[in-house]
Formats: sequence, structure tokens, C-alpha cells
Amino acid sequence: MVPRYQTPEMARLWSEENRYRTWALVEAYALEAWEALGQVPKGLSARLLDKLAEKPLDRAFAQRVAELEEVTRHDLVAFTRALAEWTGDEEVGRYLHLGLTSSDVVDTAQNALLVEALDLIGEELQGVREALKGLALRYKHTPAIARTHGVHAEPTSFGLRFLSFYAAFGRDEERLRRAKEAIGVAMLSGSVGNYAHVPPEVEAHVARRLGLVPEPISTQVVPRDRHAEVLAALALLGGNLERVAVELRHLQRTEVLEAQEPFREGQTGSSSMPHKKNPVGLENLTGMARLLRGYLQPALENIALWHERDISHSSVERVVLPDATTAAHYALRRLRGILEGLVVLEANLERNLGLTRGLVYSQQVLNALIAQGLPRDRAYALVQRNALKSFEEGRDFRELLEMDPENPLKGEALGALFSPQAFLRHVDAIYARFGL
Repeated sequence: MVPRYQTPEMARLWSEENRYRTWALVEAYALEAWEALGQVPKGLSARLLDKLAEKPLDRAFAQRVAELEEVTRHDLVAFTRALAEWTGDEEVGRYLHLGLTSSDVVDTAQNALLVEALDLIGEELQGVREALKGLALRYKHTPAIARTHGVHAEPTSFGLRFLSFYAAFGRDEERLRRAKEAIGVAMLSGSVGNYAHVPPEVEAHVARRLGLVPEPISTQVVPRDRHAEVLAALALLGGNLERVAVELRHLQRTEVLEAQEPFREGQTGSSSMPHKKNPVGLENLTGMARLLRGYLQPALENIALWHERDISHSSVERVVLPDATTAAHYALRRLRGILEGLVVLEANLERNLGLTRGLVYSQQVLNALIAQGLPRDRAYALVQRNALKSFEEGRDFRELLEMDPENPLKGEALGALFSPQAFLRHVDAIYARFGL
């Protein structure tokens, strides 16, 4: 991921040094298991772990791996050689990678990193949901115009918009939980996945040490539908990020202006037009959502590999897994900041409610006329006739209805239908479904 869209946590997590540290832990835990089985001398794993703690793998180590890879043309071979050098322990170097194949280390470590990445994303998602819950509660009983097809429809609660987003991100939390469960597997099953050179006990031990569970059946790799599930969850998360962003961008349009993303001290909106306050953060989130959806397609194509494995998935995953998790983390953090600083212009909410001169109460009038005994088609024609006249001539809808001789509803009976409060009477019941 380009630095502009990185977060410090994800930059550290996906750094080369941290990836190699995680590979080294897999190797060390495998040695622990071999020791317990009596297949290698006691104390090797402790010596390796002590050395790694005393002298953590750093940028210099990563550079040494790169130098060796120029010769070996194989990253894992270069890594094990560099690790043996780094420890300076010939006996540890002798037993490193015993019975393992490259994917045993790479896939297991990558899954451990993905679990950690999903935890970081989950923390940011919780923050977004808290911000949405706060907005939903603050504007629970604030009337606002709802729009269908972009056109004024009927009054609703302004808070319901945020509650709907809160619920959607709750579903994202559940999808990410399932994705974390799907990817939280370790695999140390040897060259073609049949444990010919490494017994299942080694895999079980390494999995336990890393907080994972053993992959029930592998080839030489963890099945890639697991990774696709992670990318699918992130793509859906991106869809909900864009849903919020598009709604708030619309509300910031000059003609609407019901809400604005925060505009910080010293911020500029345009290099040429000093008056501008643009929804640049929300537009950025729309772009990040496009990326998150885009990462899914190659992950789906990675599922079908040749026989026990090929490496057509490898180059893809070196890009999409760090980038997708980083993009999601960044986008959630940015959205949280926007929501926490969101400016809501309540006077404009009220203004926009009256913009159509009462037309948004047409269904209220229709239902009342039906209750008065008019046939539905006749009642509909009466309401529509006056509504179209109001729209075309710019006249007050209620006044036109008062003057219509065929309308039996007059005075207070008619006026009572022109209140937004009737549209909020079940809002508490909706909120109660979420314990709010």
C-alpha cells in the first residue's frame, strides 16, 4: 500500500521484518514440537527464541535475505540461511525447517498475520459503530425528509439513517468474525500435504502456540477459498463504507446541506475557490471502497491451483492481502473521524421538510380519505390532482385540498395530517430491536 493510505499499525504488521519474525516463530515452534517428540536435541527452540528476543530480526536481516535470494531465487531458502547466520548457532541451523516445505511456514505465518490484521480492523469498526450509535441516538426524534430515487418521499427520523448504518456494520462485524475463523488455521503437513516427513503433532503444537487451529486437510497449501472469504468480507465492508460516504456526500450538496464532514482549522477546499468546503474525505472513502471490491476478484481466481499446488496465487497475495487489510483499516479510521466531527444543520433539515409545500404528506391524506369511505382510486385521483397542481404552480398543497369541493377533509382534520410526528411514532420500537 502506498504510504498515503497506510496506518502505522498495518505498516508495522506487514513490514518485511515482521513477516520474517513470524516465519521465525513458526520455525521455532516447530523445533519445540520436534523436541517433545524426541527427534531433535533438547533446548534448540529455547536457544532460537532467546536469540530472537535478544536480537530481533530487523531491516538488516531483511536486506540479508534479499541478498541471499538473489542467489537462491527462493525466498524461504534465503530466509532459513539468513536465520542460521543470524543466530550464529550451528546446531540450530542444522535442524531448522526439519520436515517442512516452504508453504508450511509461509501460509501459517501469513494466516497468523491476517488474524492480527482482522483484529485491528475489528477495533476500528467498533469505533465507527460507536460513532454511528451516538448520532443515531442524538437525532432519534429529529424529523427529516426521506428520499427515494433522490426525490422527496416522506418525513422520517434523521437518526434512523445512522441506525441503519450501525446495523449494517454490525453485519460486517459478524462477517469479519467468520472470516477470521476461516483464515485462523495453521498448516505444517509437508511437501504434498500428507505428513510424510512431519507428523500432525508438529502442526498441532505450532497451531496452538500461534493461537490457530490445524487445517483439516491441505495439499501443499492452505485452501485458498479461506483467503477469498477474508477478501469477500472486506469487499462487503467496503460496500457499506461507500453507502455511508455516498449518503453523507449527498447531504453536503449545496442544494441540500443537511450535514457536512468536518472542516479543520487551516484546511483549504480548493486551490482556486476560497469559499469551497468539499466532501473530500467522503470521496476518498468511495475510492477506497472501489479498491476493496477490486481485491476480491483475484482472490477468487486464486482458489483453483494446479494439482497439489502452484504459485500463481503467491504474487497476487503479496499485494492484495496487505493492501486490502490496510485499506480497510485506513478507511474505517477516516470514517470514524468524519462521523465524530460531523456537522448536522438542523435548521436545514426543517427547511427541506417544507420545501415541497406539504406534498410529502400526500399518503397521509390518501389514507385518511379512504378511512372516510372514499374508494381508493377516487381518493388517489383527488390527492394526485391537487399534488400535481401544487407542484406545477408552486402553491400550498394543504390550501389546494381545502378548496377542493370533492375533499371531505377540512380544517383541523386536514391540518392534523400535515405533521412529521406521525411518521416517527414507531421509531422507539425500531431502536429497541438494537437495545437502544
